[in-house]
Amino acid sequence: MRIHKEGFLVIAVSVLIWILLNVLVGLTEELYFRSFTLLTTTPMLIFVLRFFRYPRRTIKLKPGSVLSPCDGQIVVIEETYEAEYFNDRRLQISVFMSVYNVHINWIPVPGVVKYFKHHNGNFMAAYLPKSSTENERATTVIQMEDGTEVLVRQIAGAVAKRIISYPKVSAKVNQQTELGFIRFGSRVDLFLPIGTKVNIELCQNVIGSQTVIADF
Repeated sequence: MRIHKEGFLVIAVSVLIWILLNVLVGLTEELYFRSFTLLTTTPMLIFVLRFFRYPRRTIKLKPGSVLSPCDGQIVVIEETYEAEYFNDRRLQISVFMSVYNVHINWIPVPGVVKYFKHHNGNFMAAYLPKSSTENERATTVIQMEDGTEVLVRQIAGAVAKRIISYPKVSAKVNQQTELGFIRFGSRVDLFLPIGTKVNIELCQNVIGSQTVIADF
């Protein structure tokens, strides 16, 4: 199993804590206490390892389509007013990631990064509508070759404490480019032009960089 680079430090610390706890408890020579410690700390270590897994995926470029920016479940498909960048109505599609999903984020469309901004905020549950505008979040806008602009918003959840975004303004990106990573539960919103053909439905599970969310 490959591990994403964002997990190297977290995993190293987790392994060190796991070793120290089990070695220290082992010194007590209390069999039940040692067994209890091993049985409770090992699943936690496995969870951390699994959270930062980096799946091997073949990403096929589809310039006329919007690929899912992450693994998760579709929780929003609706027209809404986007007030940070577009200041007009857009089609919003939101993907909720549980702690069991892969948390890598990918660029959904090819183009050039025209705008980026990180916002500090709250850490309410990511599936709530207000999380899109009140939680800690990072907004990236990609302008496609034909001038179409797509906004991608990474949103922290109740237990997500860090949003990482890689592409810089003016960077050329495609659907094989990693957008970033969100630690421990979160959500990603897409804002597309009204009239974009949607290929998914509410509650559908999607796979980042693989599922075609919409077509232009």
